[in-house]
Amino acid sequence: MTGTGTFRKLLGRLVLALWAGAGPVLPAAGQARPASAADAAVHYRSGKAQLDQGHYDLALKELEPLAQPAARFARAADAAYLAAVATARLKAWPEAEQLLNLLRTEYPTYPNLPEALLLQGQVSFEQGDFDTAYKTLALLPAGRLVPERDALKAAYVPRINERSTWLRLLRRYPDDAPLARAYAEHLVTGGAYTDADRPQLDELVARFNLDRARYTPRSRPASVKKSSYNVAVLLPFELNDPSWQTQRKNQFVTDLYAGLRLAQDSLQRAGRPLQLFAYDTGADTLGLKQVLALPELAGMDLLIGPVYKSGAKLLGRYAREHQIVCVNPLSQDADLVLDNPWHYLFSASSATQGRVAAQFAFSAFGSGRPGVVLHEDTKDDAAFANAYKAAYEAQGGKISQLRRFNPDVDESLSAAFSGLDLGSAGHVLVVSDNRRLGPYALNAWQQQPAASRPPLLCPGSWLDNPRLDVGQLNGPGLYFIQPKYCDDQAPGFRRFRQLYLQRQHLPPSSYANQGFELLLYFGGALFQYGPAFQASLASAGAVPGAIFEGQSYQGGAHDNQVVPVVKLNNLEVQVLR
Repeated sequence: MTGTGTFRKLLGRLVLALWAGAGPVLPAAGQARPASAADAAVHYRSGKAQLDQGHYDLALKELEPLAQPAARFARAADAAYLAAVATARLKAWPEAEQLLNLLRTEYPTYPNLPEALLLQGQVSFEQGDFDTAYKTLALLPAGRLVPERDALKAAYVPRINERSTWLRLLRRYPDDAPLARAYAEHLVTGGAYTDADRPQLDELVARFNLDRARYTPRSRPASVKKSSYNVAVLLPFELNDPSWQTQRKNQFVTDLYAGLRLAQDSLQRAGRPLQLFAYDTGADTLGLKQVLALPELAGMDLLIGPVYKSGAKLLGRYAREHQIVCVNPLSQDADLVLDNPWHYLFSASSATQGRVAAQFAFSAFGSGRPGVVLHEDTKDDAAFANAYKAAYEAQGGKISQLRRFNPDVDESLSAAFSGLDLGSAGHVLVVSDNRRLGPYALNAWQQQPAASRPPLLCPGSWLDNPRLDVGQLNGPGLYFIQPKYCDDQAPGFRRFRQLYLQRQHLPPSSYANQGFELLLYFGGALFQYGPAFQASLASAGAVPGAIFEGQSYQGGAHDNQVVPVVKLNNLEVQVLR
């Protein structure tokens, strides 16, 4: 299959070919319109030069104003396309999508429209909206950009995680060779294959003339059940630095490990003996590499850790090479477990949270009026917001505004929240854990008259924000996405808390909760299915948690699919999903 590198080269040639032409462009809000056609042409040439030099933000400032119809610039369509390229290079996918929609709507006869469609397909893929990506690429004229289109699909289609998405696309595009190859690859290497998939896999191999040897399901390592298991815990304990500053900074690591130890005791009492082996990886990848070089690590049945992203990639690669399941205890980055059947996130990824929240919003608020999405300008929050938009619109809804902001910059906050027509919005989603943001957003929301105030979806972290009074959070129309919701009155949590207090003489933190639940679930999977449990988790349903609402990796997902949505009702937490 053609890789991402090939696609980038092909797309790069397309962009360079476009740059070979020249032409004029338009001003963004608050910017002065070029005084003349000659002045506009100067801005256009400057924008192209900045784009060519990799100064994408500067290129965007020059080109975007010229793309608007009101600018009446002769090369407005070219400006719109090049501005979209600059925005895509900045990975501002929603903004790139808006520019491409402008191009297709206002300049439908643009001669380079196929290149724009190809770029829009990439933008939709990057936002996880596979259905829209395929619909867009289907608009390409017959015979145009076929290698580039297939390379694009080959690069992005393997990112599909949900079985339902695979099957839906295969049903809609039965003649799509890149899709068929990617799905066959997914079945035989991604841990998703079951005997029920054999007829479809055989059909794909025959229909698309695939190499039968390559696309024959590989025999999985025998998942032989054992009487006990060895689990390696790779965390930055930093034991060589006993200073109070380091100990305080690493308290979350200590709490996480304490939760793991308590789960080990619980499994032991249930007749499931499991040995924990703790390794201090230090705060950089050098320490982790030294641990990974230890021969004993290859004999472990499960790996847990680490907590830093650079180390997570290293351990994920080690897990795949040695075929040992690895679980990241804290990360919400779905990219870490992409295309790696041996790597799991204990948490729901940001993208999964966004998708599940969108499903809730569509069923709870309907689609009669468009939604508004505001998100902090971070990778996780952007992934949440983009997945939310894609999932909500895939169900038939509409997101009319998608804005990002920096919560520490007053001007950015003001720009994000100003001019919103909340009275006509069906609901509002705000994505940010920043403590400053909760009071700001609630104040803006509550200024809308109660009769026309739309429902507000926000992170569950707002419930723990000391800057917010519980009375502010108890009103109608306020909903919280709470992936780590736990009922502190439930028998399971009360028992855990009692045991933790007895051992640590302190109440458990959220990190201790996560450590306990992680090992209880994945340790239980070891005893139930053996160490190669991927296929079993994929076919199993959701399992209620001892502390949290539950865990599910159904359909081959590699991050938790259980994402509770809650609200306060008379100061009592009510779980809605």
